[in-house]
Amino acid sequence: MFKKVIASVVMLTMMFGVSLTSNAQDSKDYKMWESIMLTPDYTNLKTLGENMRKHNETYHKTTPYEANVYNISSGPNSGKIIWEMGPMMLKHNDTRPGEGGHNADWRDNVMPYIKEMHTIEYWRKDDKLSNTGSLTDNNSDHPIMFVRYFEVEADHGYTMNSIFKQVSATLKSMPGDNPWGLYYNAFLQGDLGRHVAAVSFYKSWADFDEDIKFKDAYEKLYGENSWDNFLDTLDDTFSNRWDEIWEYNKFMSGD
Repeated sequence: MFKKVIASVVMLTMMFGVSLTSNAQDSKDYKMWESIMLTPDYTNLKTLGENMRKHNETYHKTTPYEANVYNISSGPNSGKIIWEMGPMMLKHNDTRPGEGGHNADWRDNVMPYIKEMHTIEYWRKDDKLSNTGSLTDNNSDHPIMFVRYFEVEADHGYTMNSIFKQVSATLKSMPGDNPWGLYYNAFLQGDLGRHVAAVSFYKSWADFDEDIKFKDAYEKLYGENSWDNFLDTLDDTFSNRWDEIWEYNKFMSGD
């Protein structure tokens, strides 16, 4: 399945109109999250927080429609929030909350306190390569997420699979949990890129100060002096990379 998905990622840099969803229907148990980026009205944060909490408590408490909110605290999107629903599948959009007051509540009690709605994306998890067995679905036990986005270089996409396999194998070989997830964007985003996202999950900011010795573990698996080749392959494979830090917003999530 994932070989087909990865093939689609490569092709999307070669043929417009090809997306990950072209092969998404093969699996009956994949996990996907709908992610909406929002700019809040900073003059009404209290009202927005209370109203979004009530909305999520009322309409988004259980999977596949469970919703969680994250604050983006670094990078060019700092100050924006992420409203995320899942884990779900595309078919669940056919029966998502809508009637019974949901749409009216979102329209009347949430959107008036939003300055702008940006991307609405669907991120599909690579269960085979991800190392997230110790996490809950809303990541509340690891409330800080280090998100790295990747744009696949048009003529080097074929190396992406091997890179992420090596990253996955290295993290899984190391002591401790080292939770890490790999997600593919289901639909083309034009100039935004954002083809793939790799996410590391942390319990606290202090964890960032700890050296997990990834390079040492990598060279133990793939040989002495293999690190420089790995970095060169990264540069060849991806035309752009950038980071964001997300922090779980327990209150707005309705927890």
